[in-house]
Order: sequence, then C-alpha cells, then structure tokens
Amino acid sequence: MSADALQQEWLALQSQHEPYEAWALAVKLAGVAVALWAPSIGLAVGALALLWLQEGVLKTFQARLGARLLAVEAGLRSGAPAMQLHSDWLAQRPRGLGLVREYLRSAMRPTVALPYPLLMGLVLLG
Repeated sequence: MSADALQQEWLALQSQHEPYEAWALAVKLAGVAVALWAPSIGLAVGALALLWLQEGVLKTFQARLGARLLAVEAGLRSGAPAMQLHSDWLAQRPRGLGLVREYLRSAMRPTVALPYPLLMGLVLLG
C-alpha cells in the first residue's frame, strides 16, 4: 500500500481511538451517579461492578485500535500494507476465556480500576 493509504488509515484510526477516553470518563461519571443515588447498597455495588467491566471492555477495544495504530506507524516507516485492522485483529483475537481474560486485564489497569473499589467502599460505608 502507498504511504497515502497508510496515512488515511492512521487518521481514521486515530479519530476513533481518542473518543474512547471520553466514553471511559462517561462510564466513570455514571459510576459516581450510581454511588450517590442508587436506592440500595446491593444495587449500587452490582451496578458499579458492571460499569467497571464495561469500561474494561471499552479500554480493550481502544487498545486494539492502538495496536493497529502502532502497526500503521511501523508500516509508514517500512512500506507495510495498510487497512488491515480487522484481519490483524481476527488473526490475534482470543477465543472464549482468553477474550474474557483480555477484558478483565483491561478492567484491572490502574486508570480503569481506581475509582470503582473506592466508590464501592463509599457505598458500603454510607
């Protein structure tokens, strides 16, 4: 592929990569709202756990885009083929429990995990 195709792919991927940060922040803010206004402790803790896992899934998707961005950048340096996001992802996609582990690994990253145990603690103490 030409450098122009790689540049176009990079621009498209980058424009999709950054919004995941805003979505992750929205999930965190939803967690704060749940912690403050949930009608019961059980509901609050359960909803916070689900939001935590959801953010882990979002960050996993973002990481996949990030991996392809790095591959495109390497391709720009070496002349590799462009527009292979889905084929590259499919070739490396874990199955079954491997996919669950990938989501959980993302959920345990400090930037994802930090607010949820704190919010759950506040709910349990409150």
